[in-house]
Amino acid sequence: MGHTGHGMPQGPQALPDVKYVVAVGSGKGGVGKTTVAVNVAIALGKLGYKVGLLDADIYGPNVPTMMGVTRQPNVVNENRIEPVVAHGVKFISIGLISPGDKPMVMRGPMLHQIIRQFLQQVEWGELDFLIVDLPPGTGDVVISLVQTVPLTGAVVVSTGSSVALQDARKALEMFHQVKVDVLGMVENMSQMTLPSGEVIDVFGAGGTERTAAQFGIAFLGAVEMDPAVREGGDKGLPVALAGTESKLCRGFYEVAAKVAERAKDIGAKSEDVIEIS
Repeated sequence: MGHTGHGMPQGPQALPDVKYVVAVGSGKGGVGKTTVAVNVAIALGKLGYKVGLLDADIYGPNVPTMMGVTRQPNVVNENRIEPVVAHGVKFISIGLISPGDKPMVMRGPMLHQIIRQFLQQVEWGELDFLIVDLPPGTGDVVISLVQTVPLTGAVVVSTGSSVALQDARKALEMFHQVKVDVLGMVENMSQMTLPSGEVIDVFGAGGTERTAAQFGIAFLGAVEMDPAVREGGDKGLPVALAGTESKLCRGFYEVAAKVAERAKDIGAKSEDVIEIS
């Protein structure tokens, strides 16, 4: 982490050894945002990238359960936090520090401090991608994030239902207001294939792709609804661990590949601007 003098740093400060910081958000809860963030992070790792995962959902930190590790992180090198490693991904979560059913009751300034600590006081080391799992909605955590570190871009997760997409559009507008590029949208729980081969449209498949087209942004892919995805998250063994050849997690790998491609494109444009100036 760079030296910022004795005063507060002016504006967001890049993490020197992290190439791309990608936020995963949604306008509402219950659309599987954390499931997408966890499985995409693991998929990126399986694709050969060095990956970190920051659980910024302070009020509902589910990442430790989904990653299958709940031990407290170690404190190293003058009160710095060592991230926990699971399935090849480094991660940090308030759920590791304050586990159990005790709720986190805090106001905006405390949230801001936690987000800053998770970004600047964690020994992330060298990473290609730091995936940030945001809380649902458009609250303080997003503001704290963009004030602390420059984001490469954001991914918005939704189901295809009109209700979910109504809130997803608010998330798109939020990222626009804070000047964060949206890498694209993901439709989670898009369809469900029964053992008989019959396909059920549970939440309105295709709605997210149409919304992405309306906003002129990329559609990163659809992930099928399958009980195995939920079971993997509950057991701490996300389905993305099955690898690129598994039909079950194909959607997550397609999303991960497109996230990597879009992030690199945006990163290259940013470097060009810096070089010109």
